[in-house]
Amino acid sequence: MASFILSNPTISSPFLPQKLTKHEQITRNATTLYSPISRNTRTLLSVKCAVDAPYEGNIPKFPRMSVWDPYKCLGISPYASEEEIWSSRNFLLEQYAGHERSEESIEAAFEKLLMTSFKERKKTKINLKTRLKKKVEESPPWVKALLNFVELPPVEVIFRRLFLFAFMGGWSIMNSAEGGPAFQVAVSLAACIYFLNEKTKNLGRAFIIGLGSLAAGWVCGSIFVPMIPTVLIHPTWTLELLTSLVAYLFMFVACTFLK
Repeated sequence: MASFILSNPTISSPFLPQKLTKHEQITRNATTLYSPISRNTRTLLSVKCAVDAPYEGNIPKFPRMSVWDPYKCLGISPYASEEEIWSSRNFLLEQYAGHERSEESIEAAFEKLLMTSFKERKKTKINLKTRLKKKVEESPPWVKALLNFVELPPVEVIFRRLFLFAFMGGWSIMNSAEGGPAFQVAVSLAACIYFLNEKTKNLGRAFIIGLGSLAAGWVCGSIFVPMIPTVLIHPTWTLELLTSLVAYLFMFVACTFLK
């Protein structure tokens, strides 16, 4: 049987390749050539997908990410101003936007410069206080004695007392046509003594400082107010009213800044 099959190759068998005619070979080659999907495994493995490409392939990377010096990292001089530092930081972030490591490196260098600037300002402030303290210590004795009577209260206290005495001054101006500011001056003196007593815990001292500030303000007002040109003064504003305004200022300073 085997010899018969080998002698007659035109008989089909599942174990032997079929001999194709010339027309069939051409048809099969054309089908393989124009097939939409190639059966060659090597060809399939060589096809690359867009996902295989790196995520940051086309984004420029910051070339100085490993530079430790923040000035060299940002490309500025050690004597650069604050505006130049901000400008360099914004320019680099805009140029390398989208690359996370580059942005982190730029921000880290910028934060280092901010911390350095903050420490230098703090040191300068401390040096300024030290210089002022040194000048006070080197000043004459009468200056030291005068500064011992002065203190700087919180800003809230200053504004509250300023509002009170400004209100008294406005009240006196509004009633200038009806009468003198005697009542407003008395209320202001009482408020000044109250604030001084609250600060010093000594009523006698508060009373002396309050009366002294009122007298000093009245004397200064009586001396300097007549020097003001009458063109600048309202017709209803009398010498007594203007003198009382100066006294309000003196009492405000006494009860706010004196010990």
